[in-house]
Amino acid sequence: MTQDSQVTALDLPMVDPLPEATARYFGICEEKLGLVPNVLKAYAFDIAKLDAFTAIYNDLMLADSGLSKLEREMIAVVVSSINRCWYCQVAHGAAVRALSGDPKLGEAMVMNWRAIPLSSRHVAMLDFVTKLTEAPAKIVEADRAALRDAGFTDRDIWDIGAVTGFFNMTNRLASATEMQPNDEYHGQAR
Repeated sequence: MTQDSQVTALDLPMVDPLPEATARYFGICEEKLGLVPNVLKAYAFDIAKLDAFTAIYNDLMLADSGLSKLEREMIAVVVSSINRCWYCQVAHGAAVRALSGDPKLGEAMVMNWRAIPLSSRHVAMLDFVTKLTEAPAKIVEADRAALRDAGFTDRDIWDIGAVTGFFNMTNRLASATEMQPNDEYHGQAR
């Protein structure tokens, strides 16, 4: 495991000084979240990569969607649980706890989402997310039809797929670099 002050196992220091726009963005994170997520610090060795990451993250997780912010965080945690991504299980588990107001839900998403009762909508969504993460070549029309039957639109299905794909990518990068979650996440919304 890396030292507490080290964000990843790689020697890729943040650009110093940070560009004004990046410093402003980190300031907004500090103000709204009480921290700068380590994933952002990890990307800050290359501002173009950081900007690309934040643009797609913000679009997928914060922009208008038929999926609630909680549902998108649930997807992030289930994907990360399957992939055993330490960083994302901790960070997005905290987000599920905060958005839902339910510490049990956050824990179940990390450990076994099937361990607690969920709506039929959420079961359909997370069954799809699980299959897409574990066996993407086996997704067939019946899988999309199950989502439609649960009330998801085709646009929602796109968003479910996009969030699932994004977190499969970021989980692999976080694991490859031994990215460490911010200590603050462990105690949030408990």
